[in-house]
Amino acid sequence: MADAAAAEMQAMNLETEKQEVVAALAGAFGVAPPIDTGLTLDEKYALCRSVGEECIQEEELRLLLEKKPVPICYDGFEPSGRMHIAQGVMKCLNVNKLTKAGCHFKFWVADWFALMNNKMGGDLKKIQKVGQYMVEVWKAVGMDLTRVEFIWSSEEINKRGHEYWPLVLDIARRNKLARILRCTQIMGRSETDDLAASQIFYPVMQCADIFFLKADICQLGVDQRKVNMLAREYCDDIKRKLKPVILSHHMLAGLKQGQEKMSKSDPDSAIFMEDSEADVKTKLKKAYCPPGEVAGNPCLEYIKYIVLPWCGVFSIQRPDENGGNKDYTTYEDVEKDFVDGALHPGDVKPALARHINVILQPVRDHFVNNKEAKALLDTIKKYKVTK
Repeated sequence: MADAAAAEMQAMNLETEKQEVVAALAGAFGVAPPIDTGLTLDEKYALCRSVGEECIQEEELRLLLEKKPVPICYDGFEPSGRMHIAQGVMKCLNVNKLTKAGCHFKFWVADWFALMNNKMGGDLKKIQKVGQYMVEVWKAVGMDLTRVEFIWSSEEINKRGHEYWPLVLDIARRNKLARILRCTQIMGRSETDDLAASQIFYPVMQCADIFFLKADICQLGVDQRKVNMLAREYCDDIKRKLKPVILSHHMLAGLKQGQEKMSKSDPDSAIFMEDSEADVKTKLKKAYCPPGEVAGNPCLEYIKYIVLPWCGVFSIQRPDENGGNKDYTTYEDVEKDFVDGALHPGDVKPALARHINVILQPVRDHFVNNKEAKALLDTIKKYKVTK
């Protein structure tokens, strides 16, 4: 018995030492230490995979989660104006899933990129103010920041330029201009637009960011797919076996008919994170929501990608003569009733507004009660958003 107890204690000590070594290595590479997630490999994979509308490649994602204690996820964002609900709530949901699975999330605050893309009129100080505001929103809405890192591109590139610029130049050297121009979609541009030289260089730098940040998973929207694929192609060029996994989230539709995605330059196309209750009600009342039609219906998208994942339920309140109250816990049931006519736009819109307002209230409270945050919001509301 004593020998067995001693052997068990020795095994426990070895496991503790192993965890300490892994934690030290993780710290040395600038990521959060490994955690006991309490999840099986299958559960980790399912949680991470649920983030993406598309995953390239699924088997690589599973292998990464199996072999690497702390996978590094990355998303870059231009500070370019007020934050809409997709960037605020959907991103919070996705980040919390990935960090729950044991990942470390790096946000690349792309202030230099916003400058290159002429956001905020190309004023870097304004761009950086907007970046600070966006971090405040994520804090307020409920993003778990214990395994999240915000890295400002201007600071990090200046600090480690000797690593960054040779990488950028090598990617540029290995690609034809036509291939780079096909990536201009990532900036909200077209390859036929009259582009500034900085906008042509932008995709090359964004591709370099992935390797510069040592990202294992590119967790951006499907609109960023082309540059993420460029990074995987670059791995082939340099004979690198481990490629970044692309985990692309859905792009939430704009509130107007035919808007494939939201636009910061069109305030009526989206719910913004600090919109008032009245703003939310007014925007959703005017939102495109044809009876029985699912395709291109932004109200149904809000239920599917925002309300149900956040609240776990979509509750309809209506008189008994109109069908009475009803709670939905799956999107499939919502869609079925909507198509069958048992759920009318007149039921959907007020219920959607009520749920969205509950989700946004902590953000509103933060920007009212926190003096620094309030001053920040007041400042950026005065800025003119430029495309």
